[in-house]
Amino acid sequence: MTNINNIPLSVLDPSPITTGGSAEESLHNTLDLAIKAEQWGYKRFWLAEHHNWIGMASSATPLVMSRVASVTEKMRVGSGAMLLSHYAPLSVAEQFGTLEAFFPERIDLGLGRAPGTDYYTANVLRPRFSGEPEFDERLQELFAYLHGAGTTTQDGSHRFRAIPGENSKVPIWLLGSNTYSAELAGKLGLPFSFAGHFAASNMMNALAIYRENFQPSDMLDKPYVLLSVQVAAADTEKEAKKLATSMYQKFLLLSRNQTATLQPPVDDMDALWSEQERKAVEEQLSTSIIGDRAGVKEQLEALIAQTEANEIMAHTEIFDHQARLRSYEILADAVKS
Repeated sequence: MTNINNIPLSVLDPSPITTGGSAEESLHNTLDLAIKAEQWGYKRFWLAEHHNWIGMASSATPLVMSRVASVTEKMRVGSGAMLLSHYAPLSVAEQFGTLEAFFPERIDLGLGRAPGTDYYTANVLRPRFSGEPEFDERLQELFAYLHGAGTTTQDGSHRFRAIPGENSKVPIWLLGSNTYSAELAGKLGLPFSFAGHFAASNMMNALAIYRENFQPSDMLDKPYVLLSVQVAAADTEKEAKKLATSMYQKFLLLSRNQTATLQPPVDDMDALWSEQERKAVEEQLSTSIIGDRAGVKEQLEALIAQTEANEIMAHTEIFDHQARLRSYEILADAVKS
């Protein structure tokens, strides 16, 4: 079994809003989690981006990042992911350049291609038009602002610069749940984060394609895989399995095209889903790590052996905030022991 004693651990937090809770409460819980995650030795704290979703409060990602960075001291803070299709690359570069100016060498810019919402909301965020730049073109423009001296008009008559942000070298990551981002990250020599917390069936293929296509760059000389997975840890296996039912309910509702606040745990999921739904949800979440400290360690060792991931990012949506904190504490302890 793989030795995981020194595997870096990180946090992916969507600021989950629980049933009966509020967005304000969730954002304050995010700050509390960040403070404690740093104390437990977590390397990064990334904020997911979602829009028009009643169960998640992390919509204005750079603003939440700024608050998280302000209450921590060493832990890297990033976007998981900043959804580039909604924003002008120059605007993203200015925002992350500002964050880098306030928190030097602590900011990560994770980028994603997904809309992070429904089609209608995506068009409210930014109306689409035919012939607009593709993701890879936007990425190249963004890279020019943060890792170079900016861009110019085609005739060279006007120059565009990210101030602040110009040549700040903010690390750029590609995040994905399929092979497109994996291949692009490899070809550009960027670190790659795979969304194992909801796309388990694509995981091994995407990681293989990333590594096969990797070309060294100024940013990275060899492939680096950060794997995000669902984690529900508790002092007993029975408790962990019950806590995980909140996560199962979320994905069950998503399979029915329903978004909702995070539901309290239940004793019996069979009362809520059909056999077909159970199989589909469990397959989608098959990389999930659920158990007590010993079980979590064993499952994590097996996952690292299978994927050869360089870093694990835990995505933990547990209804009770104190139980969620305890889950992250147990995970950190399992890696250290």
